[in-house]
Amino acid sequence: MGELTALLRRWSSGDRQALDELIPIVYDELKRLAGYHLRLEEDQPSLTSTAIVHEAYLRLVGSGESNMQDRQHFFAVASRVIRHILVDHARRHVAAKRDLRCNSPLEQALTVPAQSGLDLVELDQALERLGNADPDKLRVVELRFFGGLSIEETAEVMRTSPATVKREWSVAKIWLYEQMQAAKS
Repeated sequence: MGELTALLRRWSSGDRQALDELIPIVYDELKRLAGYHLRLEEDQPSLTSTAIVHEAYLRLVGSGESNMQDRQHFFAVASRVIRHILVDHARRHVAAKRDLRCNSPLEQALTVPAQSGLDLVELDQALERLGNADPDKLRVVELRFFGGLSIEETAEVMRTSPATVKREWSVAKIWLYEQMQAAKS
């Protein structure tokens, strides 16, 4: 059992000090993920990768979600938290500007690495609909796009085959693209 898994299990058992020991271990990876997503948002200089990581930490600690068993589960939860932070920030930004729109097709935007100009608020609304229609496809998108996991890592987290993840990923991108195009019409 690795150090990260041991710390996660201690945290799950109620050891708050384990979380303090855990954060320095995962900090750089979380900052890399946050930086990746910030590069997509060209016109949001008020948000930094450090701010995202700190907000993610506060949300993880405050959520009561401490029952994480391993590295993959931790990053799955962290990916979801980062998604919500970015979407919340995008919503505030859209409310201020009222004219932020997607500048690139979703197919291009959801490739890894992603393209800039993706309207995260619009994407989040489509993801909510996707989650209602097919929670597994939503999880694949969260892990791949927001979590930066590879096909193989996503398959491991979801306890399925890479072929299934590839298929779910492809279908989810098409479905999301159609949903977002329909919302613009």
